[in-house]
Amino acid sequence: MTGIAVIGCGRIGRMHAANVARHPRARLVAVYDVVDKLSNSVAEETGARAAASLDDVLGAPDVDALLVASLTETHAELIERGAKAGKAVLCEKPIDLDIKRVNRCAEAIKGLDVPIQIGFNRRFDPGHSAAHAAAAAGEIGDLHQVIITSRDPGMPSRDYIAHAGGLLRDMTIHDFDMARFMLMEEPVEVFAVAQAMIDPELGRELDDVDTAMIVLRTDSGRMCCINNSRASVYGYDQRVELMGTRGMLISGNRRPHELRRFDGDGTAVGLPYLNFFVERYAEAFMNELGAFIDAVEGRSPVAVGFEDGRKALLLAEAAYRSLASGRAVKLSELAGA
Repeated sequence: MTGIAVIGCGRIGRMHAANVARHPRARLVAVYDVVDKLSNSVAEETGARAAASLDDVLGAPDVDALLVASLTETHAELIERGAKAGKAVLCEKPIDLDIKRVNRCAEAIKGLDVPIQIGFNRRFDPGHSAAHAAAAAGEIGDLHQVIITSRDPGMPSRDYIAHAGGLLRDMTIHDFDMARFMLMEEPVEVFAVAQAMIDPELGRELDDVDTAMIVLRTDSGRMCCINNSRASVYGYDQRVELMGTRGMLISGNRRPHELRRFDGDGTAVGLPYLNFFVERYAEAFMNELGAFIDAVEGRSPVAVGFEDGRKALLLAEAAYRSLASGRAVKLSELAGA
């Protein structure tokens, strides 16, 4: 069994710790957070030990791998320290908000023979992965268009937005990775439009947007349209559509069950969508963990590597340049980024 330590015991770290604890091929050895109360709480819930320090985790012989779910600004350093200590790392996105820091991290871990996986969990969603596999097998002929809809059920807190690094680096970065995954070609050009439509006052205060549309184009002409909103009144909206010369594939939203009611008040009335990412992507998170364990055990290569994380952030940088300039931005313009 793979011994894993979870670093960061906030909301997503707590979820990851619970997933590791119940995975049949993993053992949750330790949890660590700079806030002792958080790590002690998760340790009590899972039966893992609460590590006294990061050095305690990195030096533990029963820890084979780190699952990094701490604050974004700590990710690059923890990847470096974990890799140098010989620990495999599964790190939540993004690697960092600054592409230059990501590049320095890449240099620091170059040549270290340990698996580094980035937490783009949506690739492991059963519907999304099935759509990718079907398109790759040629079931819809030549792929022409990908449409990604990703809308949160409600605005996060002001404090979250203030520290998130901007919509396109925080939220859309998942969709940039999904675009690369579904297009199966690298985007070469990005055009973005976005503004604060849900809370214009907060947008002005924090210089951020909450509503966006981004178009990506590959060298062969394949196109992807990403649309984002921080708040959709009908729930967490997560859909992917692929259109080709022989048909279309759709990976749709998820509900607790698919019962529909038909009566005098309405037809085909169903339950609301699953509430947010923890519920919507529950299977994806477990599948992501399984793929990571496969890589640690040498069963398969890393499914979503460090370079995937770097390329997703580059697409975010291109989108921000597009917003600032009002024009399409070629990825080649970021060659020195």
